[in-house]
Amino acid sequence: QVQLVESGGGLVQPGGSLRLSCAASGLFKNYHMSWYRQAPGKERELVAVITIASTTVYTDSVKGRFTISRDNAKNMVFLQMNSLKPEDTAVYYCKARGSHADEYWGQGTQVTVSS
Repeated sequence: QVQLVESGGGLVQPGGSLRLSCAASGLFKNYHMSWYRQAPGKERELVAVITIASTTVYTDSVKGRFTISRDNAKNMVFLQMNSLKPEDTAVYYCKARGSHADEYWGQGTQVTVSS
C-alpha cells in the first residue's frame, strides 16, 4: 500500500515556474512514478514518468520545459515546471505503479497559469 500527497501547486504567470512535490509512504523505491494532469472538461493525461531505474519519459507538449525526478531516500518525486503556459493549467496528480500493476493516486494539486 502506498499513500501519496502532492503539494506545490498555485497560481503563476505565463513563463513562470513551479515545482510540484509528491510525498510517498510505503516501499517507494519499488514503484514507477508518474505525474498526470486533468484540465476542466478534458480527460486525464500522462505528463511524465520516472521508472524504478530513473528512466524518464515525457509527453511531447512538456518536453524541454518539465523535469521529473525522484529522491528514493526521502520517498519523494518532483515535477519541475518551467516556461509555463496557460494550457498547462490543470489539476496535477501523482501516481505510483508497482510490479503487480497495483496503482495508487494522490488527491491532486491545482496549477493555474494566468496573467
